[in-house]
Amino acid sequence: MPFEKEKLTNEELVELKALSRLAKGDILTMTRLAGTGHPGGSISSLDAYLVLFSYAKLSEEPRDRVIISHGHTSPGVYAALARLGHMPADEVTAFFRKGGSPFEGHVVKGIPFIDWSTGNLGQGLSAGCGFAIASKIKKEDARVYVFMGDGEQQKGQLSEARRFARKYGLTNITALIDYNHLQISGSIDHVMPQNIIENYLSDGWKVVEINGHDYNEIYEAFRETRNSDNPVCILAHTVMGNGIPFMENKEKYHGNPLNEKEYKDALEALEMEDNFDFYKEKRKGKWTWKPSVYSETLNVDTGSPFTYANEDKLDNRSAFGKTLKDLGDINIGKGCTICTFDCDLAGSVKTGDFGSAYPDYFFQGGIQEHNTATIAGALSTTGILTFFADFGVFGIDETYNQARLNDINNTNLKLILTHVGLDVGPDGKTHQCIDYVGLSRNLFNFKTIVPCDPNQVDRAVRYVAGTKGNFLLATGRNRWPVISSDNGKPFFSDEYTFKYGSMDTVREGHDGAIITYGGMVVRAIKIREELAKKGIALKVINMSCVHETDNEVMEETLKQPYIFTYEDHNVFTGIAPVITGYLLQKGYRGRFESFGVRRYGVSGDTEEVYAVEGLDVESMAETLLKIMQ
Repeated sequence: MPFEKEKLTNEELVELKALSRLAKGDILTMTRLAGTGHPGGSISSLDAYLVLFSYAKLSEEPRDRVIISHGHTSPGVYAALARLGHMPADEVTAFFRKGGSPFEGHVVKGIPFIDWSTGNLGQGLSAGCGFAIASKIKKEDARVYVFMGDGEQQKGQLSEARRFARKYGLTNITALIDYNHLQISGSIDHVMPQNIIENYLSDGWKVVEINGHDYNEIYEAFRETRNSDNPVCILAHTVMGNGIPFMENKEKYHGNPLNEKEYKDALEALEMEDNFDFYKEKRKGKWTWKPSVYSETLNVDTGSPFTYANEDKLDNRSAFGKTLKDLGDINIGKGCTICTFDCDLAGSVKTGDFGSAYPDYFFQGGIQEHNTATIAGALSTTGILTFFADFGVFGIDETYNQARLNDINNTNLKLILTHVGLDVGPDGKTHQCIDYVGLSRNLFNFKTIVPCDPNQVDRAVRYVAGTKGNFLLATGRNRWPVISSDNGKPFFSDEYTFKYGSMDTVREGHDGAIITYGGMVVRAIKIREELAKKGIALKVINMSCVHETDNEVMEETLKQPYIFTYEDHNVFTGIAPVITGYLLQKGYRGRFESFGVRRYGVSGDTEEVYAVEGLDVESMAETLLKIMQ
């Protein structure tokens, strides 16, 4: 059992003190050798790292989880793990921040016992909540430890995480704050005053204050938290640069390695031999240690798709809600757990039916999008299928940084966005999400899908549920008609299987092609009908996977004398750049024009908004006719 005995023995205290001295030398050497890094805070956090890595349940399942939120203290993490025998100490020291080495400047997953790559300060506690939920759902006897800095407590996302943890009874989470009172610009009280203890107490946490350099106090605090009725915050009073007199309580050493004289003086204070030349030479070589990242597998039954007729008058977001509920019915309690996160928008993003049916797997994050996005991302790495549904401007615009961190962590998140594009209409420019395609394109491991009707939504949702990786799926707000084939039957029916990267030719034509997606597909069909009255046959292509071109469809499209893109998205960052790149690569000789949003939209009826932007059916038909004539 972890932390089983009441206190440490004298022999253990002597051993920890000896390890701390050696690790401090490693910290100073690796940061000086790299020429960058954060020695001061790494040293003030070191003793807590040594105790936790020595006594927590980290090597057997179900294991405790560790999040290093103030990831710049990586030298302390690496040195502690190395001196405890989990990584080669010489390689850690020699190759810290060496290009391509696993010992990066900020802590990343794959380092022993580290489950989350650190990002901007303030996100670690949210990630910890995600792992704590997983342990609760799986009924595991395991605890989540989140290490943070004191200056970091100025971040607003932490207050969101505290409230969430208390609301959902995450008594299996422990936060430890390295309270050395210093940050880059000086005293935390000078940079931004805060009431750390009062903040945690007011949000329902238990607070334990300790001397962060007293091994027994650290041990006893960790031990105490394992039997708490509340989430626990350990406030560890520490000294920046502890043990090296000239470094102590000096903010200079937060992010500055030592110069040659300081380095020699520090080693003398630690009574350590100067081996800098040895490590300098070793750094010219190559490391042998490799990280190991454990990946959970999912066995999802995606069920059978629903097919809707236009008479059903179903909007895309409601189609998502029905599919989500169906996935829950098929999987929950039968081999695969599904969780859904909402931010006070269940009625609008259509997660309510799932929430009513499966309240234990539905998490209401309130108007706390940053926290919710990170929690959902962390949970998705634990073998639990995770959906997070939100309005476009909240789910990707506001939380872009959280999405980026999820992406870095190779999460398995299914991000569902409603209310995208000018389709939001009356809500005006602040709520018209006209940049989501461009934003998601920046995320290397996210795939983006914008289905064009309820039937394609259903099939696309089932696809992302059964496919590992991050997906952004946008449904829009208003009802978009069911797309039919020329024979009047639903285009996306039983014969259709969603395949990522495919483009759909929903109408044939030989005088030109219009490439579009989402709610603009039905508008493109209407534009085609208007042009048909003038004897022009326009090909209409649905590009639901907005980052990908389908070579088979595009090879046929290249034969068209005119190619147009049409979208209610920022024209400079939507599908236009993707199609432009393809056409340039293929040496297309016809005429290409892109139509989309070129300014923030107005507030008004949706049709009025499109008309103002010149993207309504009548204006587009007139514009294309002039070009093609």
